[in-house]
Amino acid sequence: MNFERVSMIYDITPLISDKIKVWPGDTPPSRDILCDLQKGDNITLSSLHTTVHLGAHADAPNHYSAQGIDIATRSLDYYLGTCQVVKVKAVRGQQILPTQIHVPIQAKRILFSTNTYPNPNLFNLDFAALSPELIEMLHKQGVITVGIDTPSIDLFASKDLPSHQAIFYYDMAVLEGLVLENVPEGCYELIALPLKLKDFDASPVRAILRD
Repeated sequence: MNFERVSMIYDITPLISDKIKVWPGDTPPSRDILCDLQKGDNITLSSLHTTVHLGAHADAPNHYSAQGIDIATRSLDYYLGTCQVVKVKAVRGQQILPTQIHVPIQAKRILFSTNTYPNPNLFNLDFAALSPELIEMLHKQGVITVGIDTPSIDLFASKDLPSHQAIFYYDMAVLEGLVLENVPEGCYELIALPLKLKDFDASPVRAILRD
């Protein structure tokens, strides 16, 4: 008798609601209900007003470089394919260095679980980030995409965004705002496709991992 193996799916996207926090000064999500079945309309119809850097999202190169392309132009190969979840003993408010990575890099897409931004509904400023040296090391090992479970791959107070600049220099891609706390280390299939938004500097994604 043949038994078909059922894939395990991890949803690594935070719930989008009016409780989720965005970067201070950015636009939080709001819903404008135009028609409502509960009020006698023939359909429910609503619009969403918010930042494109909402929850789990993909940064476009034009977010951090004047020479960068928009998210609609970005190749989908960055956001679809084999990936590796790496758990790091990160220090709050510090960059993660290459010496803190204690597992071999086995995929073109690496997602870092830092556990320094545990609640998407509570913005804490002291989340960990990636170092430019780590970005360079990953690039040399063939990595094309990095993801993290914090709002940014750079520290909160950073203005020159060195890790974003390293990403641009090496033509890599960024996923931020992921939820990785309950995902075991290892290799998965990543599906985190951005919307085809012309001229936009990012897009929310529904990010999942499939083993």
